[in-house]
Amino acid sequence: MKNDQEYLLYYREKFNKELLDFIAIPSIAALPEHSKDVQRAASWLKEKLFDVGVENVEIMETGGQPAVYGDWMHAGNGKPTVLIYGHFDVQPVDPVELWDHDPFTPTIKDEKIFARGASDDKGSMFIPIIVFEAIYKSSGSFPFNIKFLFEGEEEIASPKMPEFVSNNVDKLKCDMIFSADGGQFSEDEPNLAVGFKGILGFDIEVIGPETDKHSGLFGAAIANPIMALTQLLSSMKNKDGEITIGGFYDEVVPLSDKDKAEIARVPFDEKQYLELTGSIGLDGEAGYTAPERIGARPTLDVNGIWGGYQGVGTKTVLPSKASAKITCRLVANQKPKEILKKIENHVNRFLPNGVVGKVIPLQDEGDPLLIPEIHKSTDIARDVLRNVYGREPYMIRVGGSIPILSAFYKYLGVHATMFAFQLDDENWHAPNEFFRLSSFYKGQEAYRQLFHKLGSISS
Repeated sequence: MKNDQEYLLYYREKFNKELLDFIAIPSIAALPEHSKDVQRAASWLKEKLFDVGVENVEIMETGGQPAVYGDWMHAGNGKPTVLIYGHFDVQPVDPVELWDHDPFTPTIKDEKIFARGASDDKGSMFIPIIVFEAIYKSSGSFPFNIKFLFEGEEEIASPKMPEFVSNNVDKLKCDMIFSADGGQFSEDEPNLAVGFKGILGFDIEVIGPETDKHSGLFGAAIANPIMALTQLLSSMKNKDGEITIGGFYDEVVPLSDKDKAEIARVPFDEKQYLELTGSIGLDGEAGYTAPERIGARPTLDVNGIWGGYQGVGTKTVLPSKASAKITCRLVANQKPKEILKKIENHVNRFLPNGVVGKVIPLQDEGDPLLIPEIHKSTDIARDVLRNVYGREPYMIRVGGSIPILSAFYKYLGVHATMFAFQLDDENWHAPNEFFRLSSFYKGQEAYRQLFHKLGSISS
């Protein structure tokens, strides 16, 4: 084989088949009945990394779902050490009846792979592995020191990964990090993510009488927990969409004119966005555009609410308790634990009379991240994307959260650069998830150029 580019083309069908085999493993981290499948996906990855020439490959315990690590460290001290990150766990498939085919029987149709995990994140995270293979097998060497870390619990907010990173600083030590989880703006428009929201998840439980009571005998005399909960939730935002929890915005850095201009450069079609969501109109914090709110302003959302009788017909009870599930998406400088304390203070202050309320923290917690404008790995990635796509990438702030990225910066002192090739119309977390083969191939060329560019620099 003459070179790595020819290698990738020659073995294209082999790589496609391997990806289908990988995707077929139902590695759903959220469901205990699939724990063995998560382990099976880890074993598949371990075997693949070993086969392509990666060394020191191991499945590592995290206290939760496993992680897979491997490295190749023979380029010498004068070359950079680069960590490649991705995740091999996937979302549950419910509602399964809305799928057009079995979620774990990968199906290629219209040059797209349909299956759970095809786009998020197995398709994209497989790319750097096969590009390493192409370079190493065609040349007998590799141009820089490389480490791979793939986790098995990203889809459940990586609860054990921050501790795992802190316990393995020496093993994971690197000069740069590239994440194969993320995505591009469109098939023809690249982007680089420079900001990620943090996340805080919690329940609020409001308790009234010890048991459900007769609404005729007690409804006019004691507090109704469902009414109290809805009043409490209503007190957390005003009519302009501003969060009214005391001190909630204290650490938020205002958007500069330059920030707003960069956000405005990214195309946003309101009509198309509303069609995508099925909503009848935009809503949110007054004084900001929808893209500014999505990427750069903190949020508080009620994800679920329950209490009382929910069966067929009527049951005239005054319920004993009511609950709500809430998440906050946080922006740079906001700390989840500090925000949780402010929420607890708000609940204590505004809880209606006659009920008891408590805030119950959940596992969902991760710090926000804002990558500096001048950043070496981002600059390198920008050059590669510009060359592959033929245009300047958008610099975007992401409304979602990837918890491990803040752990990388906290414990390794390195900001991760997103270098992934899925697109956000590919039904992530939804029925009929798919991954474009064109993105799979374009990603291979992008990683090929990235790896050669990284090999041309000194550490």
